Amino acid sequence: MWETLGTVRDLGRLQEIASVLIRYGFGEFVQRIGLAGALERAGRLLHWSHADDRPRMEPSARLRHALQDLGPTFVKLGQVLATRVDLLPPEWIAELSKLQNAVPALPWAEIRPQLVEDLDAEPEQVFARIEQRPLAAGSLAQTHRAWLDDGRAVVLKVRRPGIRELVEADLRLLSRLAEIIETRAPDLRRYRPGDIVHQFGASLRAELDFAAECRNAERIAENFSGDDRIAIPAIHRQWTCERLNVQEFMAGIPGTDLAAVDALGLDRHELARRGAGIVLKMVLEDGLFHADPHPGNIFYLDDGRIGVIDFGMVGRVGERRRQQVAQLLYGMVSQDSESVADIMLEWGDGDGDVEEGRLQTDVDAFVDQYRGVPLKELRMGAMLLDVASLLRRNKLSLPPDLALMIKAFLTLEGLGRQLDPDFDMAAEAQPYLERALLQRYSPAALARRGRRTVSGAMDLVGTLPRDLRRLLQAARRGRLRAQIEVTSLKDFGVQVNSAANRLTVGVITAALIVGSSIVMNSVAGGGSNRALMAMGVLGFVGAALSGVWIVLSIWRSGRRR
Repeated sequence: MWETLGTVRDLGRLQEIASVLIRYGFGEFVQRIGLAGALERAGRLLHWSHADDRPRMEPSARLRHALQDLGPTFVKLGQVLATRVDLLPPEWIAELSKLQNAVPALPWAEIRPQLVEDLDAEPEQVFARIEQRPLAAGSLAQTHRAWLDDGRAVVLKVRRPGIRELVEADLRLLSRLAEIIETRAPDLRRYRPGDIVHQFGASLRAELDFAAECRNAERIAENFSGDDRIAIPAIHRQWTCERLNVQEFMAGIPGTDLAAVDALGLDRHELARRGAGIVLKMVLEDGLFHADPHPGNIFYLDDGRIGVIDFGMVGRVGERRRQQVAQLLYGMVSQDSESVADIMLEWGDGDGDVEEGRLQTDVDAFVDQYRGVPLKELRMGAMLLDVASLLRRNKLSLPPDLALMIKAFLTLEGLGRQLDPDFDMAAEAQPYLERALLQRYSPAALARRGRRTVSGAMDLVGTLPRDLRRLLQAARRGRLRAQIEVTSLKDFGVQVNSAANRLTVGVITAALIVGSSIVMNSVAGGGSNRALMAMGVLGFVGAALSGVWIVLSIWRSGRRR
């Protein structure tokens, strides 16, 4: 499958990926997916020796370092994997969460030509002053501070030149890698690498579009209109496009600088409560939330507000999902394990071989540990990790929106505990969960569901006569067919057909040998017909080729099994 790569650049990038993986001790994986053979056929030599001690690290650490060395696309992939608490154990999640975007900044001379294109003018003509030294640099972009003519400070977030082409090449390779893993590594198929790569590609392409990031920021700012807990930088739309984001400069204390928080006299407990309220409102009420609330995207302002930046990665949770989260927590404290199991089955996306009895037993034990514990005393982060672990044991995986939501909750709870060791996420979530449960049975919600049900029933009744008429017409014309496909019987039929083919070739081979022997014996007995001798030789050659075909067919069949 690697042989279908379309460009020399893809082959070069593929060789680089293979070299990094081998360097960190993943040579067996490279061989297993056929990557080594493809590169050797393309004329590239791989060096399989390890020149250092990197392969002696823990596998999770080796993977993190390999992704870091492979560049921005793979760093982002690692960050997405770090959200999949339903697929990876906690130690892998913790290791991948260490992946950082920080990379050396590009010189101003390399950034400026693209900036001129996007502004359609010289930067010095648009802004009163620009700092050529960047504020920060990441794998996809870097930021520069500038000032408008009226003295207001702004931030220019500039996409790295050429980064989209590199990302698209990497996404092509990752898509092929996912296909090969699903084909050649059945034990990894349940992790759905194709779905993960598809989700990752959509997320990364959205993150590369700074205009979409601005729309996300404006929507969330609108949801918090009039709320004095949060500050979101204003967007300057006239200069914003796909590769450039110009927004208000936000001066505040970084989320990790707790000493500065204390020096400014801010109330840590109140900051933790405000941060929890902000994210809970986004997730449980608005359905649109910041999916990457790490400390680098959080600022504490001197007036007590919490500043939030970087809305490239957002999560969306529908009304039904929000009600399921509330119902899950309610089922735990009310000891309704059947309700909890039903929600997990609805969440999970397994292969259809889930043992519901085993799942119910695991859920019973899981729910029992929270017997008698009031909602406000639940440790939401630990509880959600337990839910993800339970799903993983039962070969279920969370939909992407829930995986992002759980990761956001875990990050938020961690930030809250840094500010206040007694911070209780579940206690802060209680009023939001109660409102979510009540909203499900509010008159407006009942009326909305009723309208949908009645509309669906009316559509069904309206189309039923037409569908019945078409069905009867097809039956009268003899076009009504029922097709039942049994996969196991289909595979059995393929095996029988293959065996019959081998048997037929074997009989023909035996006939050729016997016939050729008779012909050659008649020639040896005194005959001088050269045509007969040639016929005998050809018969033996055909028998030999048929025998080789049978041996190769049996060998290939064994390899496929």
